Amino acid sequence: MPSARKPSGRARARSYNSAKTRAAVVAQFGHVRSAVERLTPEQFALPTRLGDWTVRELVAHLAMAVEQVPAALAQPAPPAQEVTLATWPSVTRALAAKVDENARDTAAGGEPAALLDHAAARYAEAVPMAPDDRLLAVRIGAMRLADFLVVRCVELVVHTDDLAAATGLDIPFDRQALATATRVLADALAVKAPGGSVEVRVPPFAVVQCVEGPRHTRGTPPNVVETDPLTWLRLATGRTDWPAALEAAAVSASGERADLTPYLPLMG
Repeated sequence: MPSARKPSGRARARSYNSAKTRAAVVAQFGHVRSAVERLTPEQFALPTRLGDWTVRELVAHLAMAVEQVPAALAQPAPPAQEVTLATWPSVTRALAAKVDENARDTAAGGEPAALLDHAAARYAEAVPMAPDDRLLAVRIGAMRLADFLVVRCVELVVHTDDLAAATGLDIPFDRQALATATRVLADALAVKAPGGSVEVRVPPFAVVQCVEGPRHTRGTPPNVVETDPLTWLRLATGRTDWPAALEAAAVSASGERADLTPYLPLMG
């Protein structure tokens, strides 16, 4: 996997190893399927931290997240790319209502474990031989397959955390999938708040600089934020907020500019 990028004011776009990304999607989805097999009917009715979704709707959404890939591959390729990994987080909030509707419809159409099995089978049949540069017409816009699989890593990791929180299960995180999700959303912060006055560290996976102001050049930066990958993902997606993370000592922040409240969450 790629190492944490050295921070810089105007860093090049991060690249992702396609073979590792593809393996990470399969591995994390496998962890989800194993967890769902252990759930009871009562657990499928439990609430989640995602509005009024129950575990059943959450599992349906996880199945949809993977099945979107073969479904898009079955359609004609769009004429031009519209969305990149840098722009993807900014368009997700507008899709919330449609995502909610689709999750409810999917949950009503089959048993959770069967939905996951069907998605896995379609994925295994269509995706492994598809080229990375194949453009897909997906809800967020035309996107390269390789990039969309990176986005699937984010979806799977974030919603695995949601599923664990709702059910109390200890669900593993594939290291590559967790690393990918962490890096994508760290880079999204640098895009949303460009600059070099704050260094954000999410060891062992990511380091970025962001926020306008005096640029750090050597030694210890004057404004530093550090947290762990899961806390970072919860902050970036609104599962927790900045004051709560500070109070729980899940984030350390030093320096007068080391307050990320104005920039979070990055996506809904």
